[in-house]
Amino acid sequence: MKVKGNKLLMLIGTAWLFDALDVALLSFIMPVIKQSWHLTAGELGAVSAVTSLGMMIGALVCGYLADKVGRKPVLIGTLLLFSVGNLLLTVTPSVGWFIAVRFITGIGLGGELPVAATIIADNFTGTKRSRMLVLVDSFWAFGWIIASLLSFLVMPKFGWRMTVLITALMGLYALLVRRHLPEEAPAERSNQRPFGAALRQVFSVEYRRATICLSVLWFVIMFAYYGMFLWLPSVLVLRGFSIVHGFGYTVLMSLAQLPGYYLAAWLMGKVPRKALLAVYLMGTMLSAAAFGLATSAMMILISGAWLSFFTLGAWGIMIAFTPGQFAVDARGMGMGFAQSIGRIGATIGPFLVGALMGAGIKIPGIFMVFVGALIVGILVLLFGLRDNDRH
Repeated sequence: MKVKGNKLLMLIGTAWLFDALDVALLSFIMPVIKQSWHLTAGELGAVSAVTSLGMMIGALVCGYLADKVGRKPVLIGTLLLFSVGNLLLTVTPSVGWFIAVRFITGIGLGGELPVAATIIADNFTGTKRSRMLVLVDSFWAFGWIIASLLSFLVMPKFGWRMTVLITALMGLYALLVRRHLPEEAPAERSNQRPFGAALRQVFSVEYRRATICLSVLWFVIMFAYYGMFLWLPSVLVLRGFSIVHGFGYTVLMSLAQLPGYYLAAWLMGKVPRKALLAVYLMGTMLSAAAFGLATSAMMILISGAWLSFFTLGAWGIMIAFTPGQFAVDARGMGMGFAQSIGRIGATIGPFLVGALMGAGIKIPGIFMVFVGALIVGILVLLFGLRDNDRH
């Protein structure tokens, strides 16, 4: 069944929307359950870490299954895990059950993005493929906006359980819509190798360099994004900027992502992808430095908006860059492995910020850690990766 580009964009965009919705909603829910269940800092950290652990496993396993059994059934399965997980979350009686359910939900969330990206990569080529992958990643911003609306309008009146129930029902609706995803040709699920052999394939001479460099880049981008953005409200409150708790600030940071995505999509085909990604990573680095050094509310808003613009734009370009480094029979595993390493960065980033703050390191010093990581990412990109685009 042939699905037109715009329709496929909308169908696959739900993967990024629900991932962002879940990440953002969890950041709003955590202070609420901390107070109602009297959680320690360690228990609250476990809630965040177990989600990242599930996402790491989900990216690797679902990427492999996408090559073995097909993209469509695996993508539908990931959304089913997300929806069922959130339904179960609404009835969790304690933090222990909450953590267990979050692990299951994380597997679905982590598996969605690499599989979704492979579907777009399989259905388009060249500049069209790159643009579609950046545009589909832009749905992340809409997920954050929806989470903000739910958190500021629904959660205060009806509680976090009802808010999570709404997201679960939204997931079930999207599950019905995904029946219209295109069926793969037999060639697109030709990799019947066992898991170990599939993993060895992406580390073969043909793919080793790309796999290692992409894994480092995904680690850096997720380390920086989750480390900075999950801690931004707490960091700014400590510095006396209560503005970050407002609905307007949250929506502004989400809206600032959209022009970053759309400019990157427009520049695809006009500027080499390596050069474009390098510019966005350098923009992220400079914005992080400016944010860490900001001393006024206006500077917080301006540098924070630029940080959103460049960080998420870089993520979108990475989504466009990664699948084309692998042929179709290794694409799911290659994408899944690289993103699973990225999820390790997503786990380390927030914990490192907390540890550095506990050790008395000042905010500018903490943000310089992210600047250093981004410099490593830029060097790996420029000297390690080739701008391949395999069909």
